Amino acid sequence: MMRSAAFLVAVGVTACGDDARPTFVAVTMNTGTNPGLPHDALPDDGYGAQEAAYSDEHYGDGLAWRAVIDDTRAFFAEVDADVVAFQEIFSSAECPDVPVEARAGFVCETWAAGDPTVAQLVVGAGYQVACHAGHHDKCVAVKRTFGSIRGCDGDLCLDGAAGVGVGGCGQGARVARVVVDRAAGAPITVVSVHGTSGLAPGDVDCRIAQVEQVFVDLGLGDGAPGVSGAHNLVLGDLNTDPGRAVAADASAARWNDFVAEGSRFHFVSDVGPEAPPSYAGLLNIDHVITDDLLGTCHVAEDVTDRVFFDHKPVVCDLALPD
Repeated sequence: MMRSAAFLVAVGVTACGDDARPTFVAVTMNTGTNPGLPHDALPDDGYGAQEAAYSDEHYGDGLAWRAVIDDTRAFFAEVDADVVAFQEIFSSAECPDVPVEARAGFVCETWAAGDPTVAQLVVGAGYQVACHAGHHDKCVAVKRTFGSIRGCDGDLCLDGAAGVGVGGCGQGARVARVVVDRAAGAPITVVSVHGTSGLAPGDVDCRIAQVEQVFVDLGLGDGAPGVSGAHNLVLGDLNTDPGRAVAADASAARWNDFVAEGSRFHFVSDVGPEAPPSYAGLLNIDHVITDDLLGTCHVAEDVTDRVFFDHKPVVCDLALPD
């Protein structure tokens, strides 16, 4: 993948010389859809209002439509990502519960036990995938040439990202951690986040608690935060906009308590009223945060021509600190 000149200047990487730092690509992508999009705008692509209704009822509005899976796989082949955090990606193990009439065109039409999951289909061969404990629609993928997920011995570890749910905020972990043992260099701790959605006071309280799982105590019983490594990378769908929603959403302000100028952590993704929106053309809720990595991010536009996604992925070129 080509690096931009601006990125090379920002991280001090030169085209030659012994002090050039290695780089890697990190992506966060909410692959979900919703039935309110104009799915009938392209009537010849096979995914219309009826398919959107099936998706909503049986697939959790996660990525499960085969044609879009193919488009997304092509996107990731081009991006050549080393670390990926997925949110709202359908867990293929749920296919037996999907009625036959709701399978045509979806991954469940052809899926059989032992087949790759949607996350595996999207990134392709050569990756490990670990999903959040108790929440298999949220997964981290790591390219094997970049590193391996500690404690995950196979290609897929369905509960391989460590975390716990917040009481009263649904089942399973919405914040989870994996340690990536790099093929060369020190490990990186990756914290995958999918904040609770909604604007009700309880939703906001859930998101605040999830922010505190990242930075205060993940909840595993050892008192350690999600960001417990020497080098930390936080990425995911925060379900709040720390640049635009601070006045209206206390969970946005809580992110800024830990990620702000002068603090240990900083946003690599763009933040602020002028930041390109990653969600619904309005808000910037998909983010990448780190303590000591350097680099730049952009909101990708061209995953598919089909009317499907309501988020856009955030793609980052990062420089390792050593």
